Amino acid sequence: MFQPNCRHYSCYRDVASSLSSRAMVFTAPPLPLLLPWNFPSRVSFGFQLHCASSSSVSPARCSKPNPSSRHRRYGGALPSILRSLDSSADIETTLASLCLNLSPKEQTVLLKEQTRWDRVLRVFRFFQSHKGYVPNVIHYNIVLRALGRAGKWDELRLCWIEMAHNGVLPTNNTYGMLVDVYGKAGLVKEALLWIKHMGQRMHFPDEVTMATVVRVFKNSGEFDRADRFFKGWCAGRVDLDDLDLDSIDDSPKNGSASSPVNLKQFLSMELFKVGARSPIEKSLHFSSESSPRKPRLTSTFNTLIDLYGKAGRLNDAANLFSEMLKSGVPIDTVTFNTMIHTCGTHGHLSEAESLLKKMEEKGINPDTKTYNILLSLHADAGDIEAALKYYRKIRRVGLFPDTVTHRAVLHILCHRKMIGDVEAVLAEMDRSSIRIDEHSVPVVMQMYVNEGLIAQAKSLFERFQLDCVLSSTTLAAVIDVYAEKGLWVEAEAVFYGKRNMTGQRNDVLEYNVMIKAYGMARLHEKALSLFKGMKNQGTWPDECTYNSLVQMLAGVDLVDEAQRILAEMMDSDCKPGCKTFAALIASYVRLGLLSDAVDLYETMKQTGVKPNEVVYGSLINGFAESGMVEEAIQYFRVMEEQGVESNHIVLTSLIKAYSKVGCLEEARRVYDKMKDSEAGPDVAASNSMLSLCADLGMVSEAETIFNDLREKGTCDVISFATMMYLYKGMGMLDEAIEVAEEMRESGLLNDCTSFNQVMACYAADGQLRECCELFHEMLIERKLLLDWGTFKTLFTLLKKGGVPSEAVEQLQTAYNEAKPLATPAITATLFSAMGLYAYALDSCQELTRDEIPREHFAYNAVIYSYGASGEIDMALKAYMRMQEKGLEPDIVTQAYLVGVYGKAGMVEGVKRVHSRITFGELKPNQSLFRAVRDAYVSANRQDLADVVKKEMSIAFEEEDEYISRSGEEEGDEESGEDEAF
Repeated sequence: MFQPNCRHYSCYRDVASSLSSRAMVFTAPPLPLLLPWNFPSRVSFGFQLHCASSSSVSPARCSKPNPSSRHRRYGGALPSILRSLDSSADIETTLASLCLNLSPKEQTVLLKEQTRWDRVLRVFRFFQSHKGYVPNVIHYNIVLRALGRAGKWDELRLCWIEMAHNGVLPTNNTYGMLVDVYGKAGLVKEALLWIKHMGQRMHFPDEVTMATVVRVFKNSGEFDRADRFFKGWCAGRVDLDDLDLDSIDDSPKNGSASSPVNLKQFLSMELFKVGARSPIEKSLHFSSESSPRKPRLTSTFNTLIDLYGKAGRLNDAANLFSEMLKSGVPIDTVTFNTMIHTCGTHGHLSEAESLLKKMEEKGINPDTKTYNILLSLHADAGDIEAALKYYRKIRRVGLFPDTVTHRAVLHILCHRKMIGDVEAVLAEMDRSSIRIDEHSVPVVMQMYVNEGLIAQAKSLFERFQLDCVLSSTTLAAVIDVYAEKGLWVEAEAVFYGKRNMTGQRNDVLEYNVMIKAYGMARLHEKALSLFKGMKNQGTWPDECTYNSLVQMLAGVDLVDEAQRILAEMMDSDCKPGCKTFAALIASYVRLGLLSDAVDLYETMKQTGVKPNEVVYGSLINGFAESGMVEEAIQYFRVMEEQGVESNHIVLTSLIKAYSKVGCLEEARRVYDKMKDSEAGPDVAASNSMLSLCADLGMVSEAETIFNDLREKGTCDVISFATMMYLYKGMGMLDEAIEVAEEMRESGLLNDCTSFNQVMACYAADGQLRECCELFHEMLIERKLLLDWGTFKTLFTLLKKGGVPSEAVEQLQTAYNEAKPLATPAITATLFSAMGLYAYALDSCQELTRDEIPREHFAYNAVIYSYGASGEIDMALKAYMRMQEKGLEPDIVTQAYLVGVYGKAGMVEGVKRVHSRITFGELKPNQSLFRAVRDAYVSANRQDLADVVKKEMSIAFEEEDEYISRSGEEEGDEESGEDEAF
């Protein structure tokens, strides 16, 4: 099956199921967790929870927002000014018309309340345009934060330079804010450069800034660095030498990767400028005069607890929680949520439940996120009822489900195909006028499509698009839902629907998934056509597009097209992936184009792509199959020299190569290496070794390998066939039959080849009737297509079943010449010879359904089958019809006809044929003599049968003597010629 290679696919396949309420989930085994109320008795926790009033009323409780409530907390003229600004596009004119002399605090409020970065900047510029305006760091912090959150790095840089030019010095809040916005944008390295800048300014981070740095480290997975930074801060010293930025994964978000400014270069220049004013110390660290220190803010403790939870350090998280209680730091809903999540994700669901109870006991109200966390934890543990209980409880306690709640519960129900429950949740959302989250759309659609409810999937998609436009990522996920099931028409409708409905061009990700849909439906021409037309639509292919196409085409051995796309990819400065080269090399190998495979292998190395075990495995297997053992071994050595670890496929190919040339010891050495591995040899390797032993007649070693496969339950058709071949070759027919019976009982008889092997085994052992029964199962019950191997066994059975050799040759000629109805003629004759008359008559019906072909083989088969089955009249009618058609009876016809006479007791008919032989009207023939003799026996005329036997003996003794004498005379003549010479 075609599977494109694209780093985006894991994104859009999982985007619908990601739950933003969850932190990183760990699968470490549960650790002993000591919560404050579960600590040993020697530790005293005489404490009283100090919660701010806001905590007791739980500010995070989700409620339906009121648009007019945002400005009510301000007094004076501020609410009316804010309303005027909200309703006006011309900010400058609106502010000028108010003619107000605003204080710096009121200016700060106006700046903070702007929801867009451009409006923040315009309000700020308006304030700056007044003569009495005094620049201050708070205003710059607000502007810098807005620009950072919007990813406007160029504007942020200019604002920072302007701030320095106006003599406004950054504060701890400034640096903390910059670290925060850069960190949230995924620019971890740049965020930490601000800490270095801060150190050069000799600012020691305050608690908020420290917590921000810890959060940035935490979110980038740098747990140890976060811990060291925190502990250094507590000791009053921040060591910046540890900030090894090159080792940190920097994955930009929100489009920051396309920033027009080299941020790191800008920050480095800022460091240089600061260093020019004050000499840089040899070691980049600075300390505080008032050390040591401890955190005092609830938010700091919450960040640290989350850090230790994600790092798997549960006891450290519990100790911090205990420290909060002992030091009187207020505990809020976020604290409990973090602890509940930490406990639950490490398998401590009972502790998570007890935390919820303790939370309620202490008067701290759970919020929607609390229940979202518990819902997800129970869902991950497989307890759907408990998960749904928390979902229902959200409304029962007066809260409202949020986007995360609905996304989580829909994901849970869809994953378990609970269609009725999903639709109940959707109906509830409709009643509450809540629109389904766009990331949930592909999840619900996938459930419908997997259950064959295509109409419901379409309806959901169309209903969502009535008032919302899906993002490219989500749209690609929807297309992929259809692609996975081969529904390319539906996928195509979604793909082209975006362009038709919105006039927008499709994103490259959407093209990639649509190409995948065509590939999985084997519509390669459509995929190529889409690829060729995407540039005309203004979308350029990326590496994923090229990689997917090459792999798709290589998978169906369209190597010329695949090679052309690969060349175009390399010309466009896109680097092919290793899987792409591997797919095309494997395709060349399958087609036997080994020289092309080698050329591509060399190109791969020149491109700088390191071949992996799949590439080497394909080459080794290709040369092994072609009998080029030296080349196969050479690539294996190159592979080892390059440090590429060999997998089972490579080692199996190597065994196959050694088997081709009978190198038992080398093959055994590789096989032993596989046995020493953790997984052990797979069935392919065992079969290769088994085949080598069979070729060399090594029964005991082959039996050892075969018995190992038996014990593992991994014997396949090849394993059984090889053992039957070995036993037959060694004359051990009883053992061969035992293996054949075992194979039959194992249910592995499912194709023509496997049936042929067992039938041949029965035939060799003389179990002809059993062999024919098996053939009937193959032909009638399984309806398998017969091949030459099948007919080869059938002709052997006909000979062993007493059918005249002339009849067998006649049937074989009809098969070789692909005569119409040759197969039913062969089967009718075979079943009749084996006494399976019901089967024979079924084949006769096929022969006589229409007009019998004017061929001897067809009429002979009908006469023989009816005669053997006791249908004498039908046999004689067929003979008369043959004569009416002007078809003269041949030797086979005469032999079958005399058999019919004998079965019917028509002695005169037998005598008539006998006399024609006696008087020379019919040429003496062993098959005909035997037929006459057997006919007399059937008619209870043993006396006449004995006469025929004597005549047959005399006739064929004279023939043998004549042949012998002719041979001697020819020898004498040659001798005389030699003497004369």
